[in-house]
Amino acid sequence: MTSTTITEEFDDQTARRNAIILATAQAFGGASAPIVIALGGLAGFYLLGEDKSLATLPVTAFVVGVAVTTIPAAMLMRRIGRRAGFQVGAINPILGGLIAAYGIMSGQFWLLCLGAAFTGAGNAFVQQYRFAAADSASAAFRPKAISWVLAGGVVTGIVGPQIVIFTKDALDPIPFAGAFLAQVVLGAILIGILAFIRIPNVAAAPASGGGRPLSQIMAQPKFIVSVVCAIGSYGLMSFVMTATPLAMVACDHSATDATLGIQWHVIAMFAPSFFTGSLIARFGHAKVISVGLALLAGCSVVALMGITLAHFWFALILLGVGWNFGFIGATAMLTETYTAEERSRVQGVNDFLVFGFQAVASLLSGAILNIFGWSAVNMVTFPIVAICFGMLIWHWLASKRASAA
Repeated sequence: MTSTTITEEFDDQTARRNAIILATAQAFGGASAPIVIALGGLAGFYLLGEDKSLATLPVTAFVVGVAVTTIPAAMLMRRIGRRAGFQVGAINPILGGLIAAYGIMSGQFWLLCLGAAFTGAGNAFVQQYRFAAADSASAAFRPKAISWVLAGGVVTGIVGPQIVIFTKDALDPIPFAGAFLAQVVLGAILIGILAFIRIPNVAAAPASGGGRPLSQIMAQPKFIVSVVCAIGSYGLMSFVMTATPLAMVACDHSATDATLGIQWHVIAMFAPSFFTGSLIARFGHAKVISVGLALLAGCSVVALMGITLAHFWFALILLGVGWNFGFIGATAMLTETYTAEERSRVQGVNDFLVFGFQAVASLLSGAILNIFGWSAVNMVTFPIVAICFGMLIWHWLASKRASAA
């Protein structure tokens, strides 16, 4: 049986245009995430009774929403195309904001979690922006296209937290609900921005699924290493970040201090994207990922040194930059493991694994913080970083053996 293949058409001029538009979409589409991250745990703490161990469950619900929607999002865009799929996805944060705000106003914790899950479902589409930018880019421009899109997160890092600061008390005396309602405006702006992208329709792939079996693709050492490093980078970032606002408030810092910490963290996550792609092109995926892992470990070292505002903020900045190098490096590595007809399946499976583990990390974060404390949260970083370094060394040795054969 012969399989139909897709002919790749690379147009870096169009790819640059799409990357700029998707970077703008990233700025507004990603802004709902800092709202949930900064306020999800605090709103959960506000709504829960004596047992606060599930306070971070709204953040976990957000991540679960991302994880369970990644494969359906990829399938939807395979059928109707990137632009229409992204616009459908932008409806989710609108619904999520409305549900979460009503949950807070009515004192129903489960509605807050449901709203956060809808927002996460919208974020699953936002996570596909980086792959969409790479769809029509040449191999040389692909890392830069991914990095340009994620650079839009710098604006996200300003817009999301500032919305929190200026709207969290808008419905006083009920806290936090106003910030979640702001997601309605963000979603409407996003739908308009996405109307301008022009990306080849990935629906051209055969319905039966062209290319190699998924098991064969996933058996590649490069695939395994890229996914493990993406899981490690994203999981650790989520694990530490989810606990940080609660830890800061517990250490007598204000909710505004915690929100500004998240703002600097998100800016640090995306600001390096202006040059991460160039670094990958010059030094290779593995070296950039390695620097990212070292910075993630450095975050926990700083966090363990003290609980002043400076310690929390500096740790969050290191956490953001470490995530950027680790995650973008792993994403760029992943794009070398599949062909055009295989990309929808591989991208969907990759994001399902990454955000599935992120969901577990965010849920464990609140429980470990509540039971064992802030120091225990940071100690978890070191064995995970060691595992990822071990995988990079394994891949390097496997590559040397293959080239020597």
